[in-house]
Amino acid sequence: MLKRIRALMIKEFLALLKDKRSRVVVFVPPLVQLLIFGYAATFDLNRIPFAVYNEDPGQEARDLVARFGASPNFRQVAVMTHEAEISPQVDARRVLMVLHISPQFSRELLSGRPGPVQVIVDGRNSNTAAILLGYVNTIVAAFNADWQQRTGGAAAQASLEFRAWFNPNLLSRWFIVPGIVGLLTLVVTTLVTALSVAREREQGTFDQLLVTPFRPGEILLGKALPGFIIGFFEATLIIVLATLWFQVPLRGSLLTLYVGLLCFLISTVGAGLMISSLAVTQQQGLLGAFLFLVPSILLSGFATPIANMPVWVQQVTYLNPMRYFLVILRGVFLQGTPFHLLLDQFWPMAALGLINLLLAAYLFRHRLY
Repeated sequence: MLKRIRALMIKEFLALLKDKRSRVVVFVPPLVQLLIFGYAATFDLNRIPFAVYNEDPGQEARDLVARFGASPNFRQVAVMTHEAEISPQVDARRVLMVLHISPQFSRELLSGRPGPVQVIVDGRNSNTAAILLGYVNTIVAAFNADWQQRTGGAAAQASLEFRAWFNPNLLSRWFIVPGIVGLLTLVVTTLVTALSVAREREQGTFDQLLVTPFRPGEILLGKALPGFIIGFFEATLIIVLATLWFQVPLRGSLLTLYVGLLCFLISTVGAGLMISSLAVTQQQGLLGAFLFLVPSILLSGFATPIANMPVWVQQVTYLNPMRYFLVILRGVFLQGTPFHLLLDQFWPMAALGLINLLLAAYLFRHRLY
């Protein structure tokens, strides 16, 4: 029995390793996933861009601002002089936090009363906002401890007021559920299209398909449309559940949301058809889809902010259509972003989709002959 098992094991290893493409699929994806997880999957926040709105000219206020500027976790990028400057900076994601010190801060501290400090954060990513709040509390606590030491321990301390925009209660559901729309749509459309042509080849019906009156472009379109339609209805179902079941607010326009969805589906269907055109078996199609899906999810900002990743990894994310779709999803759901402000997210997805479809068509024709 052991000899038979040993012989079967050798046979399986030979079948797996004799094909060059199979060897690449077995060994390369784990290394790629390791690099991506190591660089992209981090919850640490470094050099958080923040702005200062300081209405107090006193020394105590300047000391508190200096502590934030000296921290390696923060990077001051703007100084505000009017309250109206706050909203544009946060809306455009140029800053993740605004430190607002009231005019009475130093006066209140010197009078023995708590000095009010307001921290306004971008709450669209609840995980980031919660971690950021921890950093802020640490700095303010250090300021209070130093102030107590200088005043003999009897003086009042800085009083922190925390306010999260777009997600006031920092509900993680509001951040995660809109992203699930993109995640599941990506998985479903990629898998359906990645297995379409490979299934025909494995079952031996691909040659029969070629002798039909259908042209190669018609065959490719027939393979693409099922994944497109399934992804459309899958996304619609999740959007309905997100708003009705999970009570995630949908503050923007459905037209804006669905224009983004159509652009995203074009790009994912094209990627799936490229994988399917290269795969000979369904197993190769599944492994190819896995190799595409995991980096697409990790490099999209679904779980960890793109701004926390190394610069060269951030450049790679511009080739990922899900990066743009998540901005659209969270912008429409939580912020109510209008159509014209998302044009810079629509056209990269449309361009990537067109490139993917053209490459898939080329590979499909090339593999026919």
